[in-house]
Amino acid sequence: MSSSSLEKRVKVAVVQACPKIFNVEGTLEKIRTLCKDAAGQGANLVLFPEAFISCYPRGTTFGAVIGSRSAEGRELFRVYWESSVDVPGPVVDQLGRIAKENRIQLVVGVVERDGGTLYCTVLFFTELGEFLGKHRKLMPTAAERLCWGFGDGSTLPVFSTKVGKVGTAICWENYMPALRMALYAKGIEIYCAPTADSRESWLSTMRHIAMEGRCFVLGCNQFIRKKDYPSNFPSEYDKEVDDEFVVCRGGSCIINPLGEILAGPNFEGEAILMAELNMGDIIRGKFDFDATGHYSRPDVFQLRVVEEELSSVVFARSSTRLATSPTSSITQDNKKKTVDDHKA
Repeated sequence: MSSSSLEKRVKVAVVQACPKIFNVEGTLEKIRTLCKDAAGQGANLVLFPEAFISCYPRGTTFGAVIGSRSAEGRELFRVYWESSVDVPGPVVDQLGRIAKENRIQLVVGVVERDGGTLYCTVLFFTELGEFLGKHRKLMPTAAERLCWGFGDGSTLPVFSTKVGKVGTAICWENYMPALRMALYAKGIEIYCAPTADSRESWLSTMRHIAMEGRCFVLGCNQFIRKKDYPSNFPSEYDKEVDDEFVVCRGGSCIINPLGEILAGPNFEGEAILMAELNMGDIIRGKFDFDATGHYSRPDVFQLRVVEEELSSVVFARSSTRLATSPTSSITQDNKKKTVDDHKA
């Protein structure tokens, strides 16, 4: 038997679809149906787009201009918040069950709520339905900063799974060289890139990252028409007469470690893109380029990544306050002096 026949092969699916906007249960049912379809085609891992639950709020302003916010915009944000996801929570549990039912690893973009703040987040599940963890988008782009908070370095995971080392960068995070370098350093093999970008240049970005990281890259976007927007979601597309007007045209793709296109890009409509990954291609690619290995030059360049979780409010225990108070320091010094005198 040849060595190539022993190499691990993984079948992946990229789902290009539209959620049921503001309808969490309806979107979960759609995810269940699409996962069953992908699993039926042999998928080991299934990726869904950015902010698939409950939506990417393309085209809306939330009634905000510099200096003022409208009552209607505040109400729209409340509706958006109501249809977002607690992590952990019931929606996370249901997504785990869907992964387990179909024996797939599931990677899905959600809008996470934490207190009064929303985050653009990606969730990871094993084929046994276990919740592995999450990544929060570090840098919301442009007007996204109006409705989404900023993630921190505590959610930059690359998970070792049965299919390989899996991680994600969301949309324009993929233009952040330091973030990419952190993922490469963690050995990412299946690089998931859920996005809202459907421009021609996005394919070039996906191919570049695949070659730079010598990893498989899965680009995943929604396909949405005007008719998919509910009546309680005002947007700039309301002026479009044609309900078939394409709001987001997809462009999902699957790329190998040498930048070759295995599937896509698809700009035609909702679709499930499939590809079989030969994991041996990763090492073949790193023969002549390894971004964090023999091509890294750490004597010239180094990157520091802060993975500590940050909080705006820190509650210190009384014992901690005592240990750091000036009086405590004097007391500790006196105790040490007494011990030293006794030894003398």
